[in-house]
Amino acid sequence: MPNTTPKTVYVLNGPNLNLLGTREPEIYGRATLADVDRLCAETAERFGLIALCRQSNHEGELIDWIHDAHAGKAAGIVLNAGGYTHTSIALHDALVAVQIPTIEVHVSNVYARDSFRHHSFIAKAAFASLCGFGIDGYRLAIMGLVAKIGAVAKA
Repeated sequence: MPNTTPKTVYVLNGPNLNLLGTREPEIYGRATLADVDRLCAETAERFGLIALCRQSNHEGELIDWIHDAHAGKAAGIVLNAGGYTHTSIALHDALVAVQIPTIEVHVSNVYARDSFRHHSFIAKAAFASLCGFGIDGYRLAIMGLVAKIGAVAKA
């Protein structure tokens, strides 16, 4: 039976992630958002998927993209909500509403940082959370989605 899994993975990045590579490199490293996008595209392609990478500093735009993922029958969502992780019930509610397999990603280890970063509204709406792997966390997240949806590597 052919795999009829939708082929798009939404990779959504929240506020300040456009500054990767220059913002606090001792915490976030030197890799840029363009590096993240390239890594996601290459990883997704290995499994016949397309990574649709987007970044916004605006909560409502992130919510609109989550709704778009639902309308487009996306295979999954990789979400680094940045600071909204700790504040946005609206992002949580959008993820719960669309019921798309979602993995939460953070470049830094949020549990080794300020205590306010230890709470995530996104985690309860995601089936997994990754933090502290640098930008490689995005690759690991896509691999986790691949396992969840049953995609296989292209020959």
